[in-house]
Amino acid sequence: MARERADREDFIAPLRRLLLGVAVLLLLGVFLVWRIDSPRMERFRAQVVDRVVPNMDWMMAPVSGAISLVRDFQSYQRLVEQNQELRREVQQLKMWKEAAVQLEQENARLLDLNKVRLDPQLTHVTGVVLADSGSPFRQSVLLNVGTRDGIIDGWAAMDGIGLVGRISGVGKNTSRVILLTDTSSRIPVRIQPSGQSALIMGDNTRAPPVNFIENPDTVRPGDRVVTAGDGGVFPAGLLVGQIAADPGGRLRVRLAADYERLEFLRVLRNPGVESISDPGGLLVPQTIGPAPAAPEAAKDG
Repeated sequence: MARERADREDFIAPLRRLLLGVAVLLLLGVFLVWRIDSPRMERFRAQVVDRVVPNMDWMMAPVSGAISLVRDFQSYQRLVEQNQELRREVQQLKMWKEAAVQLEQENARLLDLNKVRLDPQLTHVTGVVLADSGSPFRQSVLLNVGTRDGIIDGWAAMDGIGLVGRISGVGKNTSRVILLTDTSSRIPVRIQPSGQSALIMGDNTRAPPVNFIENPDTVRPGDRVVTAGDGGVFPAGLLVGQIAADPGGRLRVRLAADYERLEFLRVLRNPGVESISDPGGLLVPQTIGPAPAAPEAAKDG
């Protein structure tokens, strides 16, 4: 048994050396063939490549697939990292936007505080929201300004950004503001830049519908909505919000006022539109008969 093992080792050892020598010679030959720079060897290398490489596709398929898989995974990993970075940037932008809106509102409110209960000739009076007296069927708030501050029923109320509602009920020290979202609210508006006239009708939601549009095809989501000034209830040009479309395709207005943070409201004094009682004064008097002759020049004596 030991002798058979020794004979086998004596046979395998020279065979290994022979195979190693043949492999070295083969590799050396391949190296020399690919290193010799001559036209004949170049043609020979081209023939070898043409015959060997196409037949090696089945061997290269797993390698190519593995390389493609690694590249796809790296690309996917980069996409995931970019997506996470974009999400972080979007979150930061939302935070900055919220901070900017809060600062804008706070700035407007602080500026309004400097004009509370001053000269009655000012264009507006600022009041503090005392309580929300609304209900599922009534949308309104109470202000701490009333007749002592010159408040008149029907005047417009705004926050730091857009129109909130109108005064509906005035006491000596308080007044009630009916919000645009109330079902009894009807406001004529104008949609910019198309200039279409419409009517906003409250429905107890934060996005009341826009009705009676002259030409709805010219209205697009994102259009600016301002008061039209028709009827003399509201001054013209007050910001109401932007046009938006609900899932059913109905046009609504996304209100610009922040109904979640109604702390201070500006009540705009509306002097109304002066009516013309003497229209004849606007007409140019007509001359009846021939025009008077020009005076003659004085003659020299």
